[in-house]
Amino acid sequence: MVARMTNVLVIKANPKPTSESRSLTVLEHFLSAYLKRHPADTVVVRDLYDERFPDFDRVLVTAQRALTAGKAFDDLAVDQQARLTVFRQATQQFIDADKVIIANPLWNLMIPGKLKAWFDTICVEGQTFETVAVGERPLAPGKHVLHIQAAGGVTNGQNLASRYVKDVMTFLGAQVTSLPVEGMDRYPDRAETIVTDAFKTAEAIAKTF
Repeated sequence: MVARMTNVLVIKANPKPTSESRSLTVLEHFLSAYLKRHPADTVVVRDLYDERFPDFDRVLVTAQRALTAGKAFDDLAVDQQARLTVFRQATQQFIDADKVIIANPLWNLMIPGKLKAWFDTICVEGQTFETVAVGERPLAPGKHVLHIQAAGGVTNGQNLASRYVKDVMTFLGAQVTSLPVEGMDRYPDRAETIVTDAFKTAEAIAKTF
């Protein structure tokens, strides 16, 4: 029997180029180390700021309500069809992934808006979780998630963004590993060392992820 290849989904949520982004720099270092150990894995990279990723707005809500009411997909407005198609593709992409890697900056104590929009696509009742008598149950459990987040200050992981990512992924039945990259702006004289230490941590995580 041929072993099924592992599907790795990489979510980039930073509008800066990699050369100017600590989260993306650490992400690239991790991927390099990871792929040396898992060269046969299928890796799909989604850059949320390199596409017109839809917000969960009135257009999407209206479209979903119309479908629920019995309207055919082909009868929706062109804009609604386009947004729903991207939304559904993102949902299925997450379902198909065995491992998920997310890289983002800490912005105003929270994740970037585009990343929140992506999370809205993966929390879909009936596809990624269901409601049962005792609460909610994940429908695509067992994923391994690595969350790389950069912050100029120091939060020691105690920030809304990190907690949000961990809480949502745990809700969906995933195991979460966090890799914070913090303090470069507070301690500019140590910025290079902080990033280098994050590289070492990334290499260590790559051995078991």
